[in-house]
Amino acid sequence: MAGAPTPAIAALTRAKVAHTLHPYHHDPATTAFGDEVVQALGWPAERVFKTLVVTVDGRLTVGVVPVSGQLDLKALAVAAGGKKAAMAKVADAERSSGYVAGGISPLGQRKALPTVIDRSAADHDTIMVSAGRRGLQVELAPADLVRLTRGTLAAIASS
Repeated sequence: MAGAPTPAIAALTRAKVAHTLHPYHHDPATTAFGDEVVQALGWPAERVFKTLVVTVDGRLTVGVVPVSGQLDLKALAVAAGGKKAAMAKVADAERSSGYVAGGISPLGQRKALPTVIDRSAADHDTIMVSAGRRGLQVELAPADLVRLTRGTLAAIASS
């Protein structure tokens, strides 16, 4: 891994959580970040999870869903105890998380936000999420992700 550890990696190390880093070449021209990870690393899309920052009733919330699905905003709103959800502005997501879009990790965010992880994560021994920068993913047990984000599991992805 080149450069200093990201806040996500530092959080995993501090918590002594078993994890594996998976670097890959990021093409600066791409905006389909999840698809790029799946293709570059050869992992099944249902085990690679994307981190999306959303507003639920006006407050920022994190949704973590598999690349193979889409975030169901209504389901996320309900899971977060709200009524209405919408995608957050990129600038708000970056400012709140401390990460750049395409490299937002659910771990080590600047501001701890309510986090909801799609329940399909629990179907796998390990999953992959962003390690805090484009071109770097981290593999970890779903239970560790839930614990470290103080998240909840709920059905928030649709096919």
